[in-house]
Amino acid sequence: MNTHNKKINFLFLKWLSISLILIFFIIIVGGLTRLTNSGLSITEWELFKGIFPPLNYSTWIAYFDLYKKIPQYKLMNYNMSLNEFKIIFYWEYFHRILGRVIGIFFLIPLLYFHFTSKIKYQYLLNCYLILFFIILQGIVGWYMVKSGLVNNISVSHYRLSLHLSLAFIIISSIFWLIINIKDNKYKHFFKFTKINLPFLLLIFLIFFQIIFGAFVSGLDAGKIYQTWPLMGNSYFPNDIEMNNIKKFLNLNSHSLVQFYHRNLAYLISIYILITGFIIYRRGIKKLYRPLKLVLVFLLLQILLGIFTLISGLNIFFASSHQIISVLLVFSSINLYYNNIK
Repeated sequence: MNTHNKKINFLFLKWLSISLILIFFIIIVGGLTRLTNSGLSITEWELFKGIFPPLNYSTWIAYFDLYKKIPQYKLMNYNMSLNEFKIIFYWEYFHRILGRVIGIFFLIPLLYFHFTSKIKYQYLLNCYLILFFIILQGIVGWYMVKSGLVNNISVSHYRLSLHLSLAFIIISSIFWLIINIKDNKYKHFFKFTKINLPFLLLIFLIFFQIIFGAFVSGLDAGKIYQTWPLMGNSYFPNDIEMNNIKKFLNLNSHSLVQFYHRNLAYLISIYILITGFIIYRRGIKKLYRPLKLVLVFLLLQILLGIFTLISGLNIFFASSHQIISVLLVFSSINLYYNNIK
């Protein structure tokens, strides 16, 4: 019986690990879908109908004709050929297919573990919460796409940030569960103590930065100022006037959103360096290695952010910048986990 339980727990951990990899992959594909402006190529939700791609010429023409009705085609891609359309179509198609695969892959094994095994109640409860977020993510994805079908050539950056934030919540929740299982413990994430708050604040700041990264992506704000460390010839963008407090809250301003994204990066860097100094000053040796991982991913993230900007939004640098953001979140969560007693 004990051997059986160990085998079930091993399968449970492997299932979560594969789920984590799949979600990591869909974040990458989603980022590339955005970078290639492919997200509006399929103009209907097609929850069941769109399982297979177009298999003949007439079906391709039908999809292309639907795309021709939206503003993105009329204002930006009016001279696009069918072959060019197929490229952006397949990016969105693979993004949607991967979403379906993740949903099914998470649901069916979860039901199996629920009814046939002795997985800890807290672990299963977390999995059902993750499943809820996965379903919600699909709904939010279509809600996001709808924002670019009527009056805009791209999706709402607010809805894009919500879509990306949910993806990070899902992958972070799975990561937290995996490290709990490997440690054979159950540490609650929201454990507000004086010792934990600085690390929770770090995770919050990184998530806040991810939201602003989505704003930058959704607005194509990286195309405004492609210089560093200055924005053009000055620290503050010189194409906007701040004569009242409301203008500081204008998150539709491309220049202002890029300015906030840059300065949040500076704030996070300073915060991590101060946190690291305190950890070494107090001799908290169990946090040395987790802290080094955070510092490595922070440095990579900063460099890739700069290279993305000054390269004119090179797709390799931009995608790598997003990939490292996931690893930075993982490392900050791992740092926090190791701090909890």
